Amino acid sequence: MPDHPSQETRGYLKTLSEQLNWCPEGNFSLKMVVFVVVELVLVPLAMCKLPLFKCPIRDPLPILHKYYKSGDLLIAGIMSQIYMAINPITFEKPPSEELFDDLFYFDPSRTYLASMKLLSTQGKLVPNYRSGTQNHPVAVFIGPNWHVCLYAAAILYVFKIPQISYGSAPNRDSKAQSVFFHHTFPNQAHQTMGILRMLLYFRWTWIGVISLSDETGESFLKDIVPLLSQNGICFDFIAMMPAISFSSELFQGITAGVETYKVIMGSTAKVLVLNGEIETMIVLRCFLRLPEVEDIAIKATGKIWIMTAQMDFTSLPFQRDWDISFIHGSISFASHSMELSGFRKFLQEKSLHSEKGDGFIRDFWQQAFLCSFSDSAVEEKNGEICTGEEKLQALPASVFETTTTANSYSIYNGVYAVAHALQAMESSRLKSAATAHGGRWNHVDQDWWQLHHFLRSVFFNNSAGESISFDQSGEVVTKFDIVNWVTFPNQSFIRVKVGKIDSKAPQDKMLIVHDNDIVWPTMFNQVQPLSVCNEKCPAGYRKRKKEGKPFCCYDCLACPLGKISNEIDMNECSQCLEGQYPNKDQTLCLPKETSFLSYGETLGISLATVALSFSFITALVLGIFIKHQDTPLVKANNRDLTYTLLTSLLLSFISALLFIGEPKKMTCLLRQTAFGIIFSVAVSCVLAKTVIVVLAFMATKPGSRMRRFVGKKLSNSIVLACSLVQAAICTVWLATSPPFPALDMNSMTDKILIECNEGSVTMFYCVLGFLGFLALISFTVAFFARKLPDSFNEAKFITFSMLVFCSVWVSFVPTYLSTKGKSMVAVEIFSILASSAGLLGCIFSPKCYIILLRPELNRRGYLIKTKN
Repeated sequence: MPDHPSQETRGYLKTLSEQLNWCPEGNFSLKMVVFVVVELVLVPLAMCKLPLFKCPIRDPLPILHKYYKSGDLLIAGIMSQIYMAINPITFEKPPSEELFDDLFYFDPSRTYLASMKLLSTQGKLVPNYRSGTQNHPVAVFIGPNWHVCLYAAAILYVFKIPQISYGSAPNRDSKAQSVFFHHTFPNQAHQTMGILRMLLYFRWTWIGVISLSDETGESFLKDIVPLLSQNGICFDFIAMMPAISFSSELFQGITAGVETYKVIMGSTAKVLVLNGEIETMIVLRCFLRLPEVEDIAIKATGKIWIMTAQMDFTSLPFQRDWDISFIHGSISFASHSMELSGFRKFLQEKSLHSEKGDGFIRDFWQQAFLCSFSDSAVEEKNGEICTGEEKLQALPASVFETTTTANSYSIYNGVYAVAHALQAMESSRLKSAATAHGGRWNHVDQDWWQLHHFLRSVFFNNSAGESISFDQSGEVVTKFDIVNWVTFPNQSFIRVKVGKIDSKAPQDKMLIVHDNDIVWPTMFNQVQPLSVCNEKCPAGYRKRKKEGKPFCCYDCLACPLGKISNEIDMNECSQCLEGQYPNKDQTLCLPKETSFLSYGETLGISLATVALSFSFITALVLGIFIKHQDTPLVKANNRDLTYTLLTSLLLSFISALLFIGEPKKMTCLLRQTAFGIIFSVAVSCVLAKTVIVVLAFMATKPGSRMRRFVGKKLSNSIVLACSLVQAAICTVWLATSPPFPALDMNSMTDKILIECNEGSVTMFYCVLGFLGFLALISFTVAFFARKLPDSFNEAKFITFSMLVFCSVWVSFVPTYLSTKGKSMVAVEIFSILASSAGLLGCIFSPKCYIILLRPELNRRGYLIKTKN
C-alpha cells in the first residue's frame, strides 16, 4: 500500500470520515468532544489527528438503542429520540460501545448506518444481503427531524421501501424519492397560512421571526416573509438560530447567541414566531439562560412565543430543574391529535420488564428517575439505585408525558394505515389468484414497492373515530391544532387545544380560535397583548410612514379641515359628500343645516322690528308734514320734494324686509334692485334740496338770473333724471344676469347657505357706485353751502346727513366682503337702516322740533330774516 493515497482516494476518505467521525489522514483534523455538565459550560476533552491507516477498517460504531421483534411482516423505525456523544477516537482499537459517553446532538452518519442496518442480516452490516429467514421491512417510519427523513430516504428509496414520516419533512426535489414517501404530518404550507391567519386575527402586526439556519429554516423564511408582508405584517427582526449538530458547536454559537439575545429581548415586538425542530426547545432553554452566565444587561421581557408544529418539549438531563415558565401562555401549532383510549394507561404501566430487548428503556429509566443500576457507572454520580418499581405517572410532564401527543397520534395512524394497506394488498392478490402457501403469503418474494399504491388509496376510521387517508402526494388529510401551553410550579404543563386550522374550510373559516380559553403569559394579566410598532391611528387621523422604518411604523396626523377618517389606521382621510361636514373629532360626516336670515331667530326679529319702527316713524313724520302743509316751514322746504323724500325713506325701511326670510326667486330679483332705485330717489331728493337751497340764496341777490331756475321744475328734473339712470342700470342687470337663489356649500363648514347670488357682481357694484356718486355730489354741494345765513341753513343738516350716509356705505363694502351667510345679509340690512335713519334724523328732526315744540318759530318773518 502506498504511503500517500491518490487525490481521489483522499477526497473519498475525507468524505467518509466526516460521515463516520473518523480521522483518516494525518493532515486532516476533526474535533471530537464529549462534555461534562456544570450549569451550561461544555468542556472539550480531546481531539484526534492521527496518521492514515493506523488501524484496520472494521464495523462502524454500534447502534446502542435498538429493538427487534421477529414476525411475518416487519415494520421498522428510524427515530431520533435521544442525543448521544462519543469519546475521542484514537484508532487504536475497533469502535465499540465504550466510545459512547453522554448525551449528544444529531449525527447524520447514524441515520445512514441505521438505514443500512435495516437492509442487512440481523446483527451484521452487509447491506442488500438477507438470509432466507429474515425479511426486509414492508415500511419504515422515520422522524421526527427533517434530516432524519432526508438521510434515511437517500438509502431506502433505492430499495423502493415505503417511508412514513411522522414529523417535519425536507423539501424534495427528487420525484423518485417522493413516490415512496408518505407523510402523517400536515402540509407545511397550511401551517404558514395558519400563522398568517392567527396574526391577523389577534391584530399582531409587529413581530419577530426566529428560524433555524438550515434548509428548512431558509425555506420557512422564503415562504412566510413575503406572505406576511403582503398582508400588512412587518418584522422588527429576523434572526437565525444555529442548527447544532455537535457539542463543540455550542461554544462557537455562544458569541452569536449573546448578540441574538440582545436583539430578541431588546425588540419592541411582543410576539415572536419561532420555527424549529423537535430539539429546538433544548437550545431555546439554554438561550434564555444566557444572562445567568454572560454579562448581558438586557433581561428577558414578556414575549408570546408562537411555535411551529415541528417543535415539541424536549430537554437534556441537566435542564430537568430549569424553570419552564417561559412557555406559559405560549401558542403552538401541532399536528391534529385525539386522545387514544387506553394509551395513557399503556404508558403508565410501562416498566423495565415490559419488553425484552428494548435497548432504550434502561437508559431512559436512569435519566428520568435520577437513579442507576448496580452495573452502571452512573451509580457513582447519582447514588440512588434503580429498583424498577418506579412509576412513570409520578414524573412531571417536563420529563415524561403520558398523553397522546401529536407524534404518538401520527405514528399510531401511520401504523394502522400500513396495516390497512397490507390488507387491501392481500385482498387484491387473492382476487388476482395469487399463489398462497398454506393460506399464508410468501413474504420473502413479495414486491413491497407495490404497497405504495394501496397506501395512497387507504381510507379507514381509527379508534378515536376519525377518518384517516392520504392524498395523491402522500400527505395525510388532516388539520393543525392550535395549542396553548399552561405551566405549573411543579414543572408540569398541559397543552390546551384552543383552536384549529382547517385547510379544507373556506378562507374566512379556516381559522377557529376560542379566545376565552387562552391563558396569556402572566405579565399580561390575562389581557390579550398587543404587538404593534406603534399605537393604531384613531379615527380622525391618518397614517404617515416613518422614514427608514418598516411600513408598520408610522406617525398619526390629524385629518385636514373638511376631511374625516371613520376607521382606525386609515392611509388617507376622505372628503365628506356635498351637503355634509365633519364633526368636531373628524370621525364622521354630519348633514349640513340650511342657513338664512329668518324671522324665527333673534337677529332677524331684531332687524325686522327696527325696520318697522323706522317705517312707522317715517310715516308719522310724513303725516305731520301733511297735517302742517300750509305752515311756512313746510312750504319753505318744497313740499313735493319733502313728501317724495319721506316716501322713499319709508320704502327704504320696508325694503329691508325683503332681505329677511328664505331667499326666493322673486325676493332675489327685487331686493337689490328695489333698494337701489328707492335709495337713488331718496339721495336725488336730498341732492335736489341742496341745489334748490343754494339757488334760492343766489336768487335773492339783485339782478340774479338764478331766480328762473328756482322752482319745482328743476327739483323734479333732478329726481327724475337720477332715478331713471339707476333704473336703467337695474334693468340692464335684470336683463343680462339677474340675481337668483343659490346654495353655497363651501363658505361655511357646517352649514348650507341659502342666499341670493347677485348674478353679476359688477352690476351690483354699479348700483352701489351710482348711489355713492349721488351721495358724494350732495355732500360736496351741501358742504360748500353750510355757511349760508341761518334762515337758509338747511344745508348744514344735509351735510351732516350725507356724512352719515357716506360713512355707513364706505364701511359697508369691506364688511360686506368679509362676511358670509346671514351675517352678510345683516350687514346690508343694517347699512340700509342706518343710512336711511341718518337721513331721516338729520334732515327732519329739526323741522319736527319746530313744528311740534316751537310753533312760534314756524312763521314767515322768522324764516326770511337774514343774519346780521
